[in-house]
Amino acid sequence: MNDVKTTRREFVATTAGAMAGMAAGIQSLAHAALDAGKPPLPIDSSKILNYNENMEYRRLGKTELMVSAVCLGGHARSDLKERTEIISRCIDLGINYIDACWDNEVIRDAKALKGRRDKMYLALSHGAKEVRNEEYRTSKKLLEALDELLKASEQEYTDLWRITCLEPGGRHSFDTSCEIVDALTKAKKQGKARFVGISSHDRRWLKFMIEYFPEIEVILFPFTTMSRVAPTDSLFPAIKQCDVGAFGIKPFGAGSLFSGNKAEDLRRARLAIRYILASNTVIPIPGANSLEEVDNLALAVKERRALDVKEQAELEVIGRHMWATLPPRYQWLKDWEYV
Repeated sequence: MNDVKTTRREFVATTAGAMAGMAAGIQSLAHAALDAGKPPLPIDSSKILNYNENMEYRRLGKTELMVSAVCLGGHARSDLKERTEIISRCIDLGINYIDACWDNEVIRDAKALKGRRDKMYLALSHGAKEVRNEEYRTSKKLLEALDELLKASEQEYTDLWRITCLEPGGRHSFDTSCEIVDALTKAKKQGKARFVGISSHDRRWLKFMIEYFPEIEVILFPFTTMSRVAPTDSLFPAIKQCDVGAFGIKPFGAGSLFSGNKAEDLRRARLAIRYILASNTVIPIPGANSLEEVDNLALAVKERRALDVKEQAELEVIGRHMWATLPPRYQWLKDWEYV
């Protein structure tokens, strides 16, 4: 990209700063996302893909897409047959968005959606051949990887290309940031991606990216039951000001939220989804391995949104246990206690 607007020193200064402060709680999340007292705008259901009156839909920032309040993540243990059944149930329930970030997930989900692409948005990333891999930190290589994945999954385009960036907790150089945005912009101009975005585990870098590059339309970041709005330098005001869509990954703490008891775990999952939806900003994209789990996600959307005092206290205890039992490779989730 030739229109570089800042120096590398300014880039480092903009993205620096430590995460600190106390958790603000569920109500603070909501207040960070909405203007107090402003009534919701009426929704034209005729413009919502795969609309179901029992599902809630939310505007995905400046993409203007209306996506279901809970969506389907790509990480799952399902084979193609099981995944096809899960996607069919999602369609029945009005869920209209799938996120897949590895080539095998994208290929599987594209096959499961064959003949039904008009019912679901399908987002993709070629995680192993994007900027986490040093070989793919140029616009040219990123576009080659996109072409490769579109061909392998027999798609002419993707609804959202969201490049998977350094994780955990790493941020890219200014040059790499420019290459990322250049690739996204070209893919959109070429008709290979309807909308574009990035996924990262670094809050401060994400904040810089959406404030500096208006081309970015959607971001993905971790958001669990332990996530709170940061008391200073929060990502939430930037999301609102830049009108960027926001998806939350790992809503169940990589499975550490659960106890092993099926009925109890379904209940915990609903509590977590309700908590995240109360942010009025973050749209959770959990994985689902069964029809029962999909049904449970839809049920959570229909349940009372606000958690009462007892539920908040319970979720805090569950969350602390989740934090204590995170596998070693998911310890970075603790960096997302403040958002």
